[in-house]
Amino acid sequence: MNKPGRAGAGKPKKKGPQVGTGGHGRRALEGKGPTPKAEDRSWHVAGKRKAAKERLEAARAKSGRGGSEAPARRTARPKSDDGEMVTGRNSVLESLRAKIPATTLYIASRIEMDDRVKEALSLATKRGLNVLEVMRPELDRLSGHDAVHQGIALKVPPYQYAHPLDLLDAAIESGRPPLLVALDGVTDPRNLGAIVRSAAAFGAHGVIVPQRRSVGMTASAWKTSAGAAARVPVAMAANLTRALEELKQRGVFVLGLDGGGDISLPGLELATSPIVIVVGSEGKGLSRLVTEKCDAVVSIPIESSTESLNAGIAVSVTLYEVAKLRAENR
Repeated sequence: MNKPGRAGAGKPKKKGPQVGTGGHGRRALEGKGPTPKAEDRSWHVAGKRKAAKERLEAARAKSGRGGSEAPARRTARPKSDDGEMVTGRNSVLESLRAKIPATTLYIASRIEMDDRVKEALSLATKRGLNVLEVMRPELDRLSGHDAVHQGIALKVPPYQYAHPLDLLDAAIESGRPPLLVALDGVTDPRNLGAIVRSAAAFGAHGVIVPQRRSVGMTASAWKTSAGAAARVPVAMAANLTRALEELKQRGVFVLGLDGGGDISLPGLELATSPIVIVVGSEGKGLSRLVTEKCDAVVSIPIESSTESLNAGIAVSVTLYEVAKLRAENR
């Protein structure tokens, strides 16, 4: 009597050559033809440069002035509808000295008047700000219970961000090749303030920050900019990679900054073209998605004993080199 077979068991199949496989080896030996030129390979640096130049020429052909027809202007929403409270005697006084946009100065009842409070009151009065005397419990509530306000606080309204394409339109109207800076994952407000200050010093048309995982134009960033934030607009991008793609479609070259970049900064060939310089955080650098959008990744030559430069310094050095090369080619 035959025993029933186990579930899933079957007879082993015979090993050996199968029908129709004889040509695989011959086809593999035939090769894939000649190696395409570097500029015809989309992933190669030369290929990216060629594609960017074609986009620039197409944009110029559409408008006849170096950019395509400007889309309808849009205004990015600020990160916060409530603004920011600057607290503490030193911080409030420094903010007023830096002429940070503010609406109201709050003073606690029966505050001990020292030189800092007197100067803050004088500056606020000269600027026409509202000066309100409130009870300390109310000032605690306005400042947040964890804040040390020392009896004084300054109300700073939310920053009104531009749209990235508005920066490009203004740059084109200026008659100079567009020069923008974009931040990818930079979270230190002092770095943003330093970048805005460098942008003003070297003729950049604006700075772009992403809406998420990035620093915004806080009072600290405004102070670090040393007044440059009043002259250089900052735009907010809901999605940085999409904003970079829109700029590329309008003929702008996207240059990423990275220590392992394939192009060295000195003598940068693209310096006289419309460009946006993208810088990442000091720790993580550029994100993968942003790197894929770059037409070229640029490195700054530094001593091997120094691991890297922070975002503010890297942008300053790059903007200086671009400004120098543009001046030489005028």
